[in-house]
Amino acid sequence: MAATRRTNAQRRRTRRAVGIGVAIAAVTAVGAVAGWFAVDAMLRADAAERSAASGSTPTGTPTPSPTPLTPAQQLLAGSTDPNTCAVSFAGDGVDIPPVLETQGQLYTALPIPARDGQVFAGWYATTDDAAALSIPGRLNGADAVACDARERTVHAAWMAPDANAAAATRVPILMYHQFTTKPEGESGWLRGNYAFVGDWEAHLAYIAEQQFYLPTWAELSAFIDGRLFLPDRSVIITDDDADPTWLELAVPLVEKYRVMTTSFVITVNGAGPELTPYVLKRSHTHDMHTAGADGQGRIVNWSHDEIVADLETSAGVLGGTKEVIAYPFGHHDDAAKQAVADAGFEMARTIEPGYVAIGTDKLALPTVRINYGMTVDDLRKAIG
Repeated sequence: MAATRRTNAQRRRTRRAVGIGVAIAAVTAVGAVAGWFAVDAMLRADAAERSAASGSTPTGTPTPSPTPLTPAQQLLAGSTDPNTCAVSFAGDGVDIPPVLETQGQLYTALPIPARDGQVFAGWYATTDDAAALSIPGRLNGADAVACDARERTVHAAWMAPDANAAAATRVPILMYHQFTTKPEGESGWLRGNYAFVGDWEAHLAYIAEQQFYLPTWAELSAFIDGRLFLPDRSVIITDDDADPTWLELAVPLVEKYRVMTTSFVITVNGAGPELTPYVLKRSHTHDMHTAGADGQGRIVNWSHDEIVADLETSAGVLGGTKEVIAYPFGHHDDAAKQAVADAGFEMARTIEPGYVAIGTDKLALPTVRINYGMTVDDLRKAIG
């Protein structure tokens, strides 16, 4: 077969050589211009056939090398989800590989980088936002991912430790409990626990419209350590107990205003329904939200190992997260704090009044209690 192909090729070259000779002769007979055009065409055809037979590429038309994929494009190449977004990180001192997020979902993987002699001041949508430390342009886990052609870049900002300390930021952690549709409120000794749902909506609207920054718990921890700058217009919103009125009356308004909140869940009752990504579920312990032998909460009555076991169970119900708990009834002591730490939790919220600042005890976070009848004016006085 190979011999046949060689014979055929030789015959074609012989015919072309004869043709070339005829064309050259035509130069004299027909005219130089037309003859040489014929010669040139035949020579080119002969060269192309020889190149094809040898498998080589003509030197005048090299095969272009493919453009290498960027790290973000490499990530996207491994995903078939059209909502996948590759988020890249830019800024001085930033050398962080891109991560995959999902468009329309809240950010889950924005890191808190470290840099010698500097305090991280957040991720921003643009370089101008980063330079101005603009709250509307600052991005974190309270924001939904939005991308252009499945990619986006976020920009880092930094500040000097002295400037961070001079900002003297104080972060309020708001504490709600139950909710009511009655403007006049509920009766009974727990009346103060019930926020009128109209006031609740007005609170959320104020926080959203005034563009308060909503730190994640990881950010609050880094802020306490002095590693992260938080603007003074920051606030964390929490609810205790996951009461049915919270689920039925309050959570739909959280979804409406898309304001990040935390629900401290008593997990002996289960984790509760998934109603909106804007509600984080964190531990209010598993089965310690009841009185112990001395009338105080079980967390100050039980043994170290019993407390640790309860908190481990609670974390398991909530998917393993161990960022923060809320002490039942606010009761705690040094032994309870140690057990919380030994169970792997980083922070714990009390019911003691106050604001979180750099250096605050992470296992005794203070709070701003919201009582029945507190209006937007009252909230403004509490959080600015």
